[in-house]
Amino acid sequence: MSEKTKVIVTGGAGFIGSNIVDTLLEMGMTPIVIDDLSTGKEENVNPDAIMYRQDTRDLEGLEKIFSNHKPDYVLHLAAQISVSRSVREPIYDESVNVKGTLNVLEMCHKYGVKKIVFTSSGGVMYGENPPFPTPESVCPDPVSPYGISKLAGEKYVKFYGIEKGLRYTILRYGNVYGPRQSPDGEAGVIAIFAKKMLNKEPVTINGDGEYIRDYIYVKDVVNANILSMENGDGEIFNIGTGTGKSVNDVFLSLKEHIYYDADPIYGPPRPGDLRKSILDISHAKEVLKWKPKYSFSEGLRETVKFFESRR
Repeated sequence: MSEKTKVIVTGGAGFIGSNIVDTLLEMGMTPIVIDDLSTGKEENVNPDAIMYRQDTRDLEGLEKIFSNHKPDYVLHLAAQISVSRSVREPIYDESVNVKGTLNVLEMCHKYGVKKIVFTSSGGVMYGENPPFPTPESVCPDPVSPYGISKLAGEKYVKFYGIEKGLRYTILRYGNVYGPRQSPDGEAGVIAIFAKKMLNKEPVTINGDGEYIRDYIYVKDVVNANILSMENGDGEIFNIGTGTGKSVNDVFLSLKEHIYYDADPIYGPPRPGDLRKSILDISHAKEVLKWKPKYSFSEGLRETVKFFESRR
């Protein structure tokens, strides 16, 4: 792969997508960002990348970009990512995560894209009571509209693989955190807590704080995407750490990094939230030759440093 390698990154102005774009540029490739900026931010996008403000639900607009650039690869990250918003607005969630994905897949097929890497979610895919850590072989049983729409996206990706010959890899992320994550939305408890602690504001924990998640640092997720461009065809991979931390654990760890001296406030639980999610990552280790390089402490340190620089 070289600078002539063109890679469309949908959602490339977002937290994870913009970090991927930076790495593609470092590797000498040409990233083409498609983002409607509904949650992504233009300032996240490296000025050396090609940027289009474009909604994936608009097929005509999408086709102009594919026709113009004829990309080699597509990394599809554009999505509605809030579980609680999907509970409130399931029709909107479906339109972005299912229709948007179908449009991207159709363009990949029409313009001869070599491969698509599809971003899914390990955090919501396996339902309430799977074995822990959970392998990809467990039958998906999402309970939120967000999880349901991501599963539908996976099925459409597989359909295009089987019927249209489109190469693909599906990545099911744990709870991704790191620089550029928005501290102002509903997703991203680490970003939300870090900003509030640095500003010496009160921190609210939803429910009892014993909701357990597999937190994975963004640069490890970037690496999984890069490896998937040439490896793991036709496969689904969990991308996490294989270990779980509660929200209370996250609060205490951040408290140490930031020297925050207040106690949390406990509020009502959020609708649609799973009690526990820990991912088995042995398949990614074996086939993708991928494993997380950042410890939780190292990831937190980098994240706090980023939010300190933005104060």
